[in-house]
Parts: sequence; C-alpha cells; structure tokens
Amino acid sequence: MSEFENLLNKLLEQKTDLTRSEIEEMIKQKKEKIGAGYLTDQGAIFLIASDFGISLSEPLKIEMRLKDLYAGAKEISLETRVLNMSPAKQFSRKDGSPFYLRTMTVYDTNSTASVKLWDEKANIPGIENIKPGDLIKIIKAYVKSDLNGEPTINIGSGSNLEAIDNESDIPDIDSITKDVSESKEGEKDLVLSGIIDGMITGMEFTNSRGQPGKAIRMRLKGKDGNAMKVVLWGQDESVIPNMISQHAKVRLLGVKVRSGNQGMEIHGNESTIIEIEGGKEIEPIITRIISISTNENGKKMILGVDKNKNLLNISDFSNSTNIFNEGDVIELMPSKVYGNSITLDDNSFVRKLDEDNTISSLSKLRTKINDVKVDENYCIEAIVLKVPERREVQTKSGESIALSEIFVEDDTGQIWVKGWRNQARLIEKCELGEIISITGLNARAGLEGRIELFLTPFSKITRKN
Repeated sequence: MSEFENLLNKLLEQKTDLTRSEIEEMIKQKKEKIGAGYLTDQGAIFLIASDFGISLSEPLKIEMRLKDLYAGAKEISLETRVLNMSPAKQFSRKDGSPFYLRTMTVYDTNSTASVKLWDEKANIPGIENIKPGDLIKIIKAYVKSDLNGEPTINIGSGSNLEAIDNESDIPDIDSITKDVSESKEGEKDLVLSGIIDGMITGMEFTNSRGQPGKAIRMRLKGKDGNAMKVVLWGQDESVIPNMISQHAKVRLLGVKVRSGNQGMEIHGNESTIIEIEGGKEIEPIITRIISISTNENGKKMILGVDKNKNLLNISDFSNSTNIFNEGDVIELMPSKVYGNSITLDDNSFVRKLDEDNTISSLSKLRTKINDVKVDENYCIEAIVLKVPERREVQTKSGESIALSEIFVEDDTGQIWVKGWRNQARLIEKCELGEIISITGLNARAGLEGRIELFLTPFSKITRKN
C-alpha cells in the first residue's frame, strides 16, 4: 500500500463522517488554492487533517524510498547513496544572525532528491570525507517543497546523517554513469561522461540581482562523435587540474540537460563534481608562433604549432610574448594546459629558441579546402568569391549576435567561412576577389551536412599581396 493510501485510511478512521470522494475533492481544492507545483496529494492530506484538528504525523518506516517522499512528511529515515555535495556556506537571517547551509543530491534505485543540511548539521564531523557513491543513512529528517514543487529532504537539529557500510541494492556511481550522447532534454541529476573537446574556459558575470557570478565552460564529445556545450555555474578553474591532455576523459556528477541557443546543453552548479584525467606536472612546451592577434581586452591571442603539427591556442595574460614575432620558435613553461589551450600568466616562463626546422611553418600547415574534416582546426589560403554578408541573429534569451560570412575557394573546392560577435568584424574587412590567409579555423557541420569553417578568438585574416 502506498504512503498516500496509508494517510488517507488514517484520516478516514479518525473522521468517520467523511467519504473517500469528499476527501479527494478537498485535496483538489487545497492544491488549487495553494497553486500548482507546491503541494502533493500527501501534503494536502496533512493540511486537511490539521483543519479538523487531527494529527497524522508519525514516523515512517525505514524502508521508505525517495519516490515516496512528499511535502509535509516528518521524521523520515532512509538509506541512499550520495551523488554530489556542495561546500557549506554561511548566510544571514533577517535578524542578522548567521547560519550555515550545505546541499547535496542523493539517489536510490530509481529516484533522486535534494538534501539540505542546516546550521551545525552542515558541518557534521566527517562529512568532508563522504564521497560520491557512498551509502548514507538519513535519520528523522523532514520534507518541504522547493521552488519547483519538488520534495526536498531537510536535516536540522533533530535530524542526523551518517555514513554506513551495509550491503545495498542501490547501484554505484559507475553503474549510473551515461555517455553524453545518451542524455535527453529535461533529464536531471545525471552522471555523464565524455571526451574533452577543445578549450576549458572560465567566465565572470553579473546576475539579474546585480551579484557577481562565475562559471566554467567546455565541450564534451560523446561516443557518437557529437559534442555538447557544458556550463557549470558557480564553479571556477580552481577545481580543474593544471595539466589536462588533449581528448582527456571527463565525468560530471549531478548535471541536467536543457535546450540552448545551439542545441542541447549540459548545465551544472556549485554542487556538481568534476572528474578530469590530468594533474601531471606541467612540462615545457616548444612551439612556433603562427599568428598573433589582440582581443578586445588587449590580451595577446597566439596560435602556435608543435612538432606534431598540433595547433595550440596560447592566451597571454602577462604580456610576456610582446617581444616575439610571428614565425619565432619559443619555449613555454605555462601555468595551465587544457588540451590545446595554454595559459601564460605572471608565473609563466617564456624564451626564444634558435630556428627549428622540425616545426612546420605556416606555409606547410595550410590545408586544402577539399581535405577539411569536421571538428578539426585548420589554416587555409583562398580567394574571396562573395562580398562579406552580415546579419543579426536573435538568441532564445533575446540577445542579438552579429554573424558575418564569406564564400571562398582554392584549387580544390569552395567553403563558407563564418564569424560570430567580435570575429564577425574580421570578415567584414575582406573584399571580393582578394586572396586571404586565415589561421585558427574550426570546422563544423553546417546545413544540409556541408562543412563550414568558423573563426575562433585565435583566428587571424591576412591579405596577400
């Protein structure tokens, strides 16, 4: 018998002048009055019983599962596994007194739930040692609805949480891990794995309430070869290893999938746990400078190439490359290496080396248009066949973004070259009939399956005499 049926029968036993149909009508009226999404049928029964001066609050059996949770339940106890957990944060009440709050996500065989640990329970001894997949017992907690109407487990002064070492039929983390290609829109509390695709970048912003925020952005490629955008809100690069190899494996614990401006996106928050292959000590990198450009903030954006013809995106925050020129061979000791993305700051070391003929020059790196393949990075030389076109693209959030494009060809084929936002301005300077060299292009699948080339922040367009 479900918990709803148990509560309904208890109310009928104590209120014999009511019928089942009358109680069901009362439940409907309660939910309509309070608003959709904020009250379950079980929670409505508690409110109806209270109206009649009847108490239904008694401890539930320990075998309770997460799918049985409902707003208004008290003194619940259950066993579950940890999916992820946020750090404890300090807040202030209206009267100015401080309190602590820590959130975590738990799961069992077929459900997940959010848990809030309040005040001293946010720092229970040993809680920092609890890892994803650990089995825990939640004791005498209470359940309330969150802003989305979902039941949330609350652990306060009369509740407790402890790690246990029992046998359990709840699957471990590896068993619930899915490839990013298997995820679907609307799914939440997922454990997803994939291969890092391109750069990992941090960003800072101001939210709608005027408060500063931060996030990490990356792309993960699934087994089907397609990549998805990832945004982890409330996270910064301190959680990322300093050294990450190209095509490193990544696992994200506690994310959801939603529709974005350019297809499906993976979103996480400050509770999301990030596991990335990496962490090795950084080693010196030798590269030839292919092109140098400057972004809108005055930061040097350098495209380099190593002995294996891998293109490297070098961001210079320290201006340590100001004395170098395109074509120079340099040695770097960077602060961070994320695949082909390299960061130079005040702690980095850079020096010029003698000419090294084993490292290709730009002329040997150029790719013919007919040889371009999706998801790879290229340098090309071609003639402009159409006058650059510019248009404003409206995103789902209402933002207007500039997109410029040109149609070019070489002796093997023709292709569209496109640039968004600041890169759009580079394309607008091109003229019909001129021969141009473009570095740092990324190939993507466009309309009708055709391949298109996109400028990146490291791209540069040079006109040939």
